[in-house]
Amino acid sequence: MTQGRFIKKIVMIVLATGLALVTSASDSVENKGAEDITLQGGSLGNVTLGHYRHQNALGNCNVCHGLFPRAFGSIRKLEEQGQLKNRRVMKECQACHRDRAAKGEKAGPTACRGCHKK
Repeated sequence: MTQGRFIKKIVMIVLATGLALVTSASDSVENKGAEDITLQGGSLGNVTLGHYRHQNALGNCNVCHGLFPRAFGSIRKLEEQGQLKNRRVMKECQACHRDRAAKGEKAGPTACRGCHKK
């Protein structure tokens, strides 16, 4: 191997390593939203969603965000526009909690007062 080819190979390795480091660093600092999110819960009181806890437990953001976008106030906005039925999010949460509990997995509350707090 000539010295020129050797140098090109080293440069390519350094660039590839640098790209890998930048990519992994950007993944680790990705904005994952608020740690906790307060949802309007009607007459029973608001619901404080442990957002980070749910991310860690579910591992797939689309479990929830397939229903509504990843934006502050998106649930309320969709409800006001008539694009998300009243209590739809709550029913999704309840179904998930109950399904996990039935499987013997760690699950969130299944009764109303477990999530809604005045």
